Amino acid sequence: MRALLLISLMIATPVFAQGSGPTPALANRQLADPVQEADATRLMHSLRCIQCQGQSIADSDALMAGTMRAEVRQQIAAGQKPEAIRNWMIGRYGEWVSFEPDMRGAGLLLWLTPLLVLLASIWLARGLFRKRT
Repeated sequence: MRALLLISLMIATPVFAQGSGPTPALANRQLADPVQEADATRLMHSLRCIQCQGQSIADSDALMAGTMRAEVRQQIAAGQKPEAIRNWMIGRYGEWVSFEPDMRGAGLLLWLTPLLVLLASIWLARGLFRKRT
């Protein structure tokens, strides 16, 4: 009986993880000023949804993405610059939230890793395919 209860709770857990709170007011409503809305939209396309992980907050239907969109629009409407908001989001959610990581710190490692893997592969291939005398 306990095992059945445990299994049913494990199956139901994702349902509760979706969130059921109210959607913030500015999550799906554009700003009145078209210039501010354009800035907000550009910024929202450059930020990753932390719940969906593969979509921008502009494209995601997740509740968390709605909250993030509302935060971006509120800060843009309050006069904040997009770069300051982007830095605030990175400070709050980590470097991963940005589709365009900075070229310093952990972001530098993200940019250099493919090059390092390529160089290591070439070096290993050279050693494997070199004629032995």
